[in-house]
Amino acid sequence: MNGVGPAFERKMDSNIEVEERFNDSLCRYNIKNTGPSQKILIHAINFMPELIGCGKYTTELAQYLESRGHEIEVVTAPPHYPGWFVRAPYRARVYAKEFVGSIRVTRCPIALRTGAPGLWRLLAPLSFAVAAAPAVVWRILRFRPDVVICIEPTLMSAPVALLAAKLVGARSLLHVQDLEVDAAFEVGPLKGGAVRKLANGVERWVLDGFDKIITISNKMNEALVVKRLSPGKISVLRNWVDTTAISPAPKACSPFREELALPAHAFVVLYAGNLGPKQALEVLIAAARRLASEHDIYCVVAGAGPMRETLQRQSADLPNVRFLPIQPVERMNELLALADLHVLPQSKGAADLVLPSKLGGMLASGRPIIATADPDTELHDLLSEIALLTPSGDSEALADGILAARELDWTRRVERGLRLVETMSAQTLLPQYEVLLVG
Repeated sequence: MNGVGPAFERKMDSNIEVEERFNDSLCRYNIKNTGPSQKILIHAINFMPELIGCGKYTTELAQYLESRGHEIEVVTAPPHYPGWFVRAPYRARVYAKEFVGSIRVTRCPIALRTGAPGLWRLLAPLSFAVAAAPAVVWRILRFRPDVVICIEPTLMSAPVALLAAKLVGARSLLHVQDLEVDAAFEVGPLKGGAVRKLANGVERWVLDGFDKIITISNKMNEALVVKRLSPGKISVLRNWVDTTAISPAPKACSPFREELALPAHAFVVLYAGNLGPKQALEVLIAAARRLASEHDIYCVVAGAGPMRETLQRQSADLPNVRFLPIQPVERMNELLALADLHVLPQSKGAADLVLPSKLGGMLASGRPIIATADPDTELHDLLSEIALLTPSGDSEALADGILAARELDWTRRVERGLRLVETMSAQTLLPQYEVLLVG
């Protein structure tokens, strides 16, 4: 594998900034490691400097464990999410090495097409799994970790890492951020009962090989049990939010209102996150069209992803829709403070296959929330006394809900949301993760 020299490392400004910001939050946790240190290898397709999605949580987990005195290695791909293209100074087709603090990071090639249309959602992770296989085996044999963590997605990378972990006697843990196989059939490119039966069989074989599985919602836990996995092997830990970095702030604290040239009286409906097919953002644009005559309501879409250009085309004639690029970590609280109402749309097919990671920030910001969620889904159960809920895929109901939200007294709902987010704080959940990891 090709290493990288000082010239490359000097280009890693965004990495360094992310690392410093997260280390600042670690200082606020007042963390001290009193237990034995472990050697931990993390195998994941997403890692810093990606700012949203799974990469954010994998990075924060790695740096938290590093701060606790554990020795960490990461085998990953070059940063490519959202958008599914590699950002400079990284390159998609080479092996590379870098250090983030004391964490050794090995980057492995990945084949990409911008936006990952159609089968590229499968070909990209498959190419990474194949390219990473020799690297992850080599690093496990050389590093001799006590624990190997695999992050799903992508499950395609797990078999080789699992085999190598067994060779060195390491404990294996799978962190399920996304029920990848189910999502590929429900909202992705795969079809056919026979293909699904085969995929489910392979999935169960891989999952059953891990010593421990952590997932992020109760419904995902139930789905794993249905796959005939032992309930005792599975733990639920929701994705965390740093409540020292995201907290309620008055609207006046958000400079985005001026930057977007919004009227002082504007009622801002904000979506902030990945712009992909699972988010069903076309429903929000359709709702904005229905609300175009309400001159004080503006919809702001902040983020990046394969659906961005499509959404911009769909809303090109709408004066009440604004777009912002993905924002750096240090501006996230300002961005969330822009909202009079957060909106959380979601594809019906993906309802219980993922739990939106953006929810923690929405709750921590102390702003009202409207979500598209159907009964008997995790999101519906979680937010039934906190958010306004409308049926998935129904733009008319979403528009009506936004109008209703403008008139509601949100005090009690927001208070319930802030109580819920206390259980989702990084200060609460990361120590629990460590206990499951090394226990």
